[in-house]
Amino acid sequence: MLYRFQINAQTKIGESIAIVGSTEELGMWNVKKCVHLKTNRDRYPLWSVDININDRRLGQTSESPKIEYKYLRLSLNNPLEWEAPYPNRSFPIEPNWHSSTLTIDDGYFGQIQTYPYGFLENPPPKELLPKGIQGLKIAVIGSSVALGCNAWLLRGWAWHLEQELHQKYGHQLVNLSEVGASVTSTIARFPLVIPPQAPDIVIIALSLGNEGLAHCAPFQRRAAQRRFESGLQQLIKMTQELGMRPILGGLYPNGDYKPEHNWLLRDTHHRMMNWGIPVLNWLDAVDDGNGRWKFGAEFNAAHPNTEGHRLMYEAIDLHIFQMTQDQLIQEKQTPKNNRELLIYSDNQGFQILSYIDEKSFRIINSSRYPYTIASYWEELQAAIQRKAGLIPGIYIAKNTKDGTLPFFSVRQDGTIETTVEISPDTDLEYSSALNFFSPKVSQILFYDGDLGILKENNEFIRVINESDHSYNIQPMWKEVRDALKEMPSGVYNDPRYPDVPFRTMMIGDRGLESRVKIPPKSSILFEYKCKLSEISRIAIVPLGDRCSARMLLYKMEYDGPAFPFDLTRTTNLGDVADIIESQFYDMWNPGLLYYDKQAGRIYHRKWSGLSFAHEVEDTDNPEKDMSPVYDRMRTRYTARSQRFWYTLQNADEFLFIRTGGTNRGYVIDLMNKLAAKCQGKPFRLMLISQQSGDEFAGIPNVLHYDLEFNPDRMYEDLGHWMYCTDVMREILESLGISSKNLFWCPPNPPKDS
Repeated sequence: MLYRFQINAQTKIGESIAIVGSTEELGMWNVKKCVHLKTNRDRYPLWSVDININDRRLGQTSESPKIEYKYLRLSLNNPLEWEAPYPNRSFPIEPNWHSSTLTIDDGYFGQIQTYPYGFLENPPPKELLPKGIQGLKIAVIGSSVALGCNAWLLRGWAWHLEQELHQKYGHQLVNLSEVGASVTSTIARFPLVIPPQAPDIVIIALSLGNEGLAHCAPFQRRAAQRRFESGLQQLIKMTQELGMRPILGGLYPNGDYKPEHNWLLRDTHHRMMNWGIPVLNWLDAVDDGNGRWKFGAEFNAAHPNTEGHRLMYEAIDLHIFQMTQDQLIQEKQTPKNNRELLIYSDNQGFQILSYIDEKSFRIINSSRYPYTIASYWEELQAAIQRKAGLIPGIYIAKNTKDGTLPFFSVRQDGTIETTVEISPDTDLEYSSALNFFSPKVSQILFYDGDLGILKENNEFIRVINESDHSYNIQPMWKEVRDALKEMPSGVYNDPRYPDVPFRTMMIGDRGLESRVKIPPKSSILFEYKCKLSEISRIAIVPLGDRCSARMLLYKMEYDGPAFPFDLTRTTNLGDVADIIESQFYDMWNPGLLYYDKQAGRIYHRKWSGLSFAHEVEDTDNPEKDMSPVYDRMRTRYTARSQRFWYTLQNADEFLFIRTGGTNRGYVIDLMNKLAAKCQGKPFRLMLISQQSGDEFAGIPNVLHYDLEFNPDRMYEDLGHWMYCTDVMREILESLGISSKNLFWCPPNPPKDS
């Protein structure tokens, strides 16, 4: 018979791989008669060789015939290297081989498997075992482990189950699994492969590993978990809708899992065991307690070996399948009392219904009066807790009307904690957020266990906050910013509350470009409104003289990453104009800086009105060594200046803010220099100083406010800081600037912009 031996082996130039073993074709352990393997550029580091072996002769000379062998690494200049002193690799010879090539996949050089893995390249068509008179047809839809990968001749747990169920109950099993299957791909395949087979039972056998849990970024792990659980729930529903009985294949470990992966694995396992669906409980049978395979059960990180498959099979409770055709028919005919369950009715037109299987909840108010669902309505809450089967978390309205909250939150005890006003003539259905996470409903862009950002289609983004605190989503949150690259560029807002601050989501080619606030325990649906080019985005750029503007923008939550003048003192407006004209050249030049110990500040020799108070840190010794300070300033101010120019190139309008007194000449000079840098884009200069506005009368686009925003007083008195913030907010609103048209500069602007 033709055997193909293959192994992954790293080699250097001049090295090669060979095999020697216990048969004449393998050299009878004589290294001079070893057989050389081959590789090429496309297949390296996989080496392989095809060898015809007279296995029938071996079968005649031994009761348990097997072939033993090892791989060698050969080199022209070095002695040959055996892959290990012991044990030998081996595989059994079985009767009735098919004429197809048998591939022996030996994994990696030097890592000798306890159990071999071999499969026929072109296996004969599988003949299903005949179904008994009262036997059932069972379909397995899963991934490579369900197919039996890495078990000898693909005789994995499903193969063992097939043999036992046929012998014990007369059942028939068909395996429809696919290598690499995820919940998303299985949902897509399900209607194509399951209905034609018309099984009685469907075993859904998927894994968190194929959702990318082991190797995705830490911030994506919760999303992988939620996508998996929601997908399983969707597959269960699809099975039940066809009148078939679902059974879940349990979770199993992965050799690359670490403590957090193991926690997520156990967390999902616990929930699956409480879904009311039979589960093939494999985890304890093959897990070492840390999320990885038990010793001796692993072929590679993602797959069990022959022994691991055997352990999985032996962990299956066969009583789950102890059912005849007549019993199954009777079960299907039994009415599902929990399909639509009346939870509460006051006989006045107010009713609450629960659909436990669908994880949904219906509120009907056909009366002329409004109702309020609240914590103090004890009778209603007790009925909901006792009968509704609500899942803790957010429930979202499928159909809503103005004046009605489109979501509510459910406590851990199954009661509703959100106050919900129900207007007359209302019929609302709320669905668990878990349904919205289903791959069939949406694409999970981001999920951290509390905050979920879902792409429902190219026009809708749903954000779900299941936590007790509000979420501040903004461009400096890199993972969220990047996740939203999946959405088409444009402006998205909350159509229900378009005037609420921070409910406008601006998305560009590089992801999120605005700040968005999501209230605790809520669900907000953002709808595409227009292209970014259809709104005029205004950038607010402080120009000193101190950090007052930065402090006020911070309290308004209009602040982004710092600009060059945000944290400096610039007492002379002429210096500011000169620095901008020179494109910040020399602003942080060490040759022009000196430290004043008495003042605790760094001063500038060229621009005498410029100084820095926030650059020397407690661990520095500026009197003896300023180099760490200079290095830090170079990094910080290079980035801040890049943001300044990026903003001038990419915003549509500008509002420059300057606090502190100045004179008319300096203002005119600054306006001329800003006009040159803004390249024809509209801009205004807001001056805030305790001096007469007559000084600046008639200067186009200059706004003066006779006010004082003293940062020292604001630091000392939070009440005064908030008062000043309210004043600034009113001024910006009067100028038409809000969170709906604010330009947000990214923390690390692309260098090609």
